[in-house]
Amino acid sequence: MSTAPNPIALPVTAVTCLEDRAHVERTTVLGLRAGVQRLRLGPVSALAVDRTLHAELTAEFRSTVLDVRIVRGWTPRGPLPSADEDSALRHRVHALEEERLTLGQRRDRLYARLGLLDRLAADLLRDIGEGAGSGESERTRWARELDRVDDERGAHAERLRVAEARLTTLAAELGEVQRALHLSEEEPAELVAHVELTVEAAVAGPAELRLSHLTPCALWRPAYRAVLDGDSLTLETDAVLWQRTGEDWSDVRLTLSTARSALATDPPRLGEDRLTLVDRSAAERRTVDVELREEEIGVLGPAAVLGLPGVDDGGEARVLSSPAPVSVPGDGRAHRVPLSVFTTAAQSEYSCAPEVSPLVTQVVRFDNPSGHALLAGPVDLVRGSGFSGRGTLDFTAPGALVELAFGSRDDHGVVRQAQESRDTAGIMRRSVVTRTVRLHLSRFSAPGERGDRVVVLRERIPVSEVAAVEVRLRKDACSPMPDAVDAEGIARWDVVLPPGGRRTVTLVYELSASSEVAGL
Repeated sequence: MSTAPNPIALPVTAVTCLEDRAHVERTTVLGLRAGVQRLRLGPVSALAVDRTLHAELTAEFRSTVLDVRIVRGWTPRGPLPSADEDSALRHRVHALEEERLTLGQRRDRLYARLGLLDRLAADLLRDIGEGAGSGESERTRWARELDRVDDERGAHAERLRVAEARLTTLAAELGEVQRALHLSEEEPAELVAHVELTVEAAVAGPAELRLSHLTPCALWRPAYRAVLDGDSLTLETDAVLWQRTGEDWSDVRLTLSTARSALATDPPRLGEDRLTLVDRSAAERRTVDVELREEEIGVLGPAAVLGLPGVDDGGEARVLSSPAPVSVPGDGRAHRVPLSVFTTAAQSEYSCAPEVSPLVTQVVRFDNPSGHALLAGPVDLVRGSGFSGRGTLDFTAPGALVELAFGSRDDHGVVRQAQESRDTAGIMRRSVVTRTVRLHLSRFSAPGERGDRVVVLRERIPVSEVAAVEVRLRKDACSPMPDAVDAEGIARWDVVLPPGGRRTVTLVYELSASSEVAGL
């Protein structure tokens, strides 16, 4: 058995992307000969998990996979490009080196010329000395020759200074260009993986190979785009993918799953929870301790997670598929893949909870007719005026009601005022706490604006869990009475505001408790 030197291409044809990894499937057609043979396929991602590698052959004749493994190796740096394909940096390096060589030769000639002029000046001075000693007097010629030598020496010294300054500048520039060339063109050795497959075939012929494995450095998250147009809403569901597996995914069948294959399947350990009975003292039997606490209204689904959570699938693994083949480069950047889109009727409501926020928000409600669950994720909000902001879509089952907040209204204002008084009444000396909440709602309209607008106000009333504390709504003092009060104590008013109108809503309720209640 021998491994072929040229590997057989093994492209990625299908990808199942999980929360933090991907299941990659590759297919190719092999031309097998009879007997046992070893094939080299790839290259594949060096991040492939060896223990998840699985290969199978489908052929009309009997063939068996005897062994499959991933072999990794460092590939050396590629050869330098030819002169015709040199980059601008290489041409710049070549030009600077040529200029440096030319300036170096000029500097050497200037040094030689200055040396000759120094010897000429020395000979001229010696000739003047000998002539003056023998009685000769040629002052004019001697002065002319000395001036000519000095002028030549000064000119050549200035040329030498310019050449040396230029050589210093060239050395610095050439160093920067060479560093840039090293960073941009000289690539380090790369870790490359190939698949070595050992098969046994009864007869020669073609066979289709399917190879799959897990790879890290790939994940996805859902994202949405909601477009509100009057009474209809269009919701586009996308998947945002990131992958840096070392290879590109080109025209692959993409499947998105929320399965968590990395989680352990062992059941949690049970700890002891001992309950003991203790007799209450006389003081404890005479007193009922109560306290006011904030409690979020419970809803179905998992609890919220701070930070960057995984995909919220409602506790059940969900699978979504791309309707068309997709291509995702392995550059580590975010790439959006469209999954589905639907248009449905929507109901808009202008809502405000002054205890939480003084803003009046447009809330849009609609059913989920997509046929699949809407996973929790960010949503881009678009109205008739264009992009209006970004919100969050909670997990929604198929056919369930969806609520989206499309931002606050700047032409509405709400002011909340709360007062509290305490009193003791009756023979049983019951403590009574009276709370009065006034909500002042205003609408600031532009000149010529027409039409009334309904704003839904919500204010909460405490709910008692013990019989010793009673909560009563003062109907005679409320103005107006709430349109509805649900089981969680949320009072609701549908306030109609004309252009430029103002309304005041008053809510009064009492908390009464007997004298044995403490902590209220």
